[in-house]
Amino acid sequence: MSMKISIALLAAATALAGTAVLARQAAPAAPPQGGAPAVQPAPGAPGQREGGGGPQPSPFSTPPLRVFIHAGLKTHAEGQHDYPQFLADWSKLLMNRNAIVDGGLHFPSATELGNADVVVMYKGDAGYLSMEDRANLDAYVRRGGGLVSIHDALCGPDPGDFASLVGGAKKHGEVNYTLEAEVDYTIVDTTHPIMQGMTNFKLTDEAFYSMTWAKSPEIHVLATAPIAATPSAKGAGHAGEVVPQVWTYEKQIGPALPGAATGQSFRAFVWMQGHNYSNFTHPQVQGMLLRGIAWAGKRSADTLTTERPARPRRGAVPSTAPEKR
Repeated sequence: MSMKISIALLAAATALAGTAVLARQAAPAAPPQGGAPAVQPAPGAPGQREGGGGPQPSPFSTPPLRVFIHAGLKTHAEGQHDYPQFLADWSKLLMNRNAIVDGGLHFPSATELGNADVVVMYKGDAGYLSMEDRANLDAYVRRGGGLVSIHDALCGPDPGDFASLVGGAKKHGEVNYTLEAEVDYTIVDTTHPIMQGMTNFKLTDEAFYSMTWAKSPEIHVLATAPIAATPSAKGAGHAGEVVPQVWTYEKQIGPALPGAATGQSFRAFVWMQGHNYSNFTHPQVQGMLLRGIAWAGKRSADTLTTERPARPRRGAVPSTAPEKR
């Protein structure tokens, strides 16, 4: 008899325990006393936004930005105008971020433009375009393709035409440059996403003046610099003149060419330096260019600022050797 009672009591206890577990699983967590919100993971914790605003999306969760680098043959002394080196270095740099990169020492074909979101031009006198290339470029910007112009890419025979694409240009063959000199930047729009976190700084490079500027619309100036008092600038009467050196340009072109889509604006970002190749590794410059490329491609400015995590080597085994002291 006592055995039967023990078995019955054990079964009842088991049933009560199971009911309690189910109740705990089904009931939502009660807020802490006083109605305070539940404790969130600390800001910056893995998978969280700053401030605990939910999971932080990976910069690699969106489709890669498609970039074409239009470089050219090297034209200057060692360490200057190194267009081929830029093609090699920045292809790798961008591919290590959320970008797919194509490029070459030629102007992109219609097919290559069709596979690009942004064309980055670092080539002397990129304003010299064949009629076919100019027509392909027109079709590209009409569909909203982005442009980035670095240093003397904005030089050519018709600065008015090229200014209609990037906002400003200079005429080839004229003395409109300082040669190597100090460029003392003043950031005039610190709130623009391309210039986030930047402060005034100086480089030794080359600046241009006697520019042809677009009028409708006008450029949006991000940074200016006074023209250094070099012999060429003094002789032309431009020493001390404050000239935009970094800017954006946004425009819609219409009507459409036959077979070309329209109705979309395109963006251009311009950095007028790049004479000395070492300046591409300046921390403020590199970040600015990465943000400018992303902005021209109509992406969040920080799209390219996160480097892809390194993959473990195939077959690599974590070291278990004791630490040496």
